[in-house]
Amino acid sequence: MSSIKQPSGSLLTHFASLEDPRTAYLVEHPLLDIVALTICAVICGAETWEAIEAYGQSKSAWLKTFLGLPHGIPSHDTIARVFALLEPTQLQDCFVSWVKSLAELSLGEVVSLDGKSARHSYDQHRGKGAIHMVSAWAGENQLVLGQVKVADKSNEITAIPKLLNLLDVSGCIVTIDAMGAQKAIAKQIIDQGADYLLSLKGNQGNLHEDVEQLFDWARQTDFKKY
Repeated sequence: MSSIKQPSGSLLTHFASLEDPRTAYLVEHPLLDIVALTICAVICGAETWEAIEAYGQSKSAWLKTFLGLPHGIPSHDTIARVFALLEPTQLQDCFVSWVKSLAELSLGEVVSLDGKSARHSYDQHRGKGAIHMVSAWAGENQLVLGQVKVADKSNEITAIPKLLNLLDVSGCIVTIDAMGAQKAIAKQIIDQGADYLLSLKGNQGNLHEDVEQLFDWARQTDFKKY
């Protein structure tokens, strides 16, 4: 761990609880140095391990103002190996904690939950499909608040409740596409103190028809009763 004292609420403070999976006497680069370097590089557009190392080399003087870097910038191979060893849930919890300290959601803010497949995450040679993630996007803050990986042979319906559990959405409006139009998900959003806006499709039976009729009636009455 870096010996430089960190201000409360800093990135390093939120990742201090992250367990280092490496053998202690073989460690040259502090775990928090690697994590902080990677986050800074990705924020600046780095998309590969090589790009993260290159970013570190170009910004080493600045990085040394808040990181220890006792052996300089770690190689891209070292960075990749460390992240492959980290426990994903711990890393996610630390990241969400840090993001929450940066973004204070205001009343009425829209938080959009959406699923996407990660680019280049599939592996045809090993028969692995693309990694599918559900993310929460805060529109006003222009920030991803958290992500949850959709389990293999599952879908977004199982991942959305897990993502909501990570977030404090009280007073916000949560939007989800038609996949998330489920009674249990709507109830969870209400229980967490938020409102919801869920998309509907024609294959959702009577509910889609009922909503269409409701809006037709509302337009005819100029929304006077709504």
